[in-house]
Amino acid sequence: MIAADANAPKGIVWIASYPKSGNTWIRIFLHHIIRIKRGLPAGENEIDRIADSSPSIAGQVDAFTKFMRKPVAQANMHDVVLARPKVAEEMAHRANGVLPVKTHSVMGRVFDTPLINLGVSVGAIYIVRNPLDVVISLSDYMAKPIDATITSLGAHLNASPSTDLVAAEIWGSWSENVRSWTTNPPPVIKVVRYEDLLEDPIGSFTAIAEHMRIGAAPAEIAEAVTLSSFDELTKKEEKSGFVDRPDWIDRFFRVGRAGQWKEHLTPEQIDRIVADHREQMARFGYLPA
Repeated sequence: MIAADANAPKGIVWIASYPKSGNTWIRIFLHHIIRIKRGLPAGENEIDRIADSSPSIAGQVDAFTKFMRKPVAQANMHDVVLARPKVAEEMAHRANGVLPVKTHSVMGRVFDTPLINLGVSVGAIYIVRNPLDVVISLSDYMAKPIDATITSLGAHLNASPSTDLVAAEIWGSWSENVRSWTTNPPPVIKVVRYEDLLEDPIGSFTAIAEHMRIGAAPAEIAEAVTLSSFDELTKKEEKSGFVDRPDWIDRFFRVGRAGQWKEHLTPEQIDRIVADHREQMARFGYLPA
């Protein structure tokens, strides 16, 4: 994954993660820092516009429909996977320079087809979060019991379904997803821990802006970080809602802190998650003491 022209890259920078790991947080920060750099004022409901600056590949239903020649909701996984590289290519072609694109996909090949089109990619930011916390947020988001969510977190080639609004995406298990993006990554892939974003937001988001080659002043970074903070996002969601919040949950921005698993998971549930993901958890310092 390298830029065709290191001085003037054009293509996709993937904002990648397993679901409920901080992907939206990164995208909102990037939306604000890009807006600030362009001298554009903040709108009333700015968080609903993040797809303008960092769209989701799964949300490109018109492009998937065009390449599959059938509605997304009627397509099977084979149809969607074969169309993904073409959809990514079209997104990169439409972009004016570098385009951040959200994905929860594992990086790999299925049906002998790359899930991440490296031919139109210039880099990535991968966010990893403790699966002990991920399972709680994902359980709430998917409206599934914790135990069922633990099972899906460990399921080989686990995938989301296609609907009228999004194309299916193969997440893999939490370990498959993390391993695929973070094992000996090239310099163009920046790996970020969710917990480090919480502990040092200014330092972490400054590094992200530098990775994206966004030359932002400290005051601009600080403003974008404040506008992307959990407190600010919860206020905005309470006041105006959030376009990415499913109808069946009360809040998209739930808690926004690390270690909530200590209050919610039983010892048996913790042991199941560790048994499934010990190797990758150890790599990132997530094994419980």
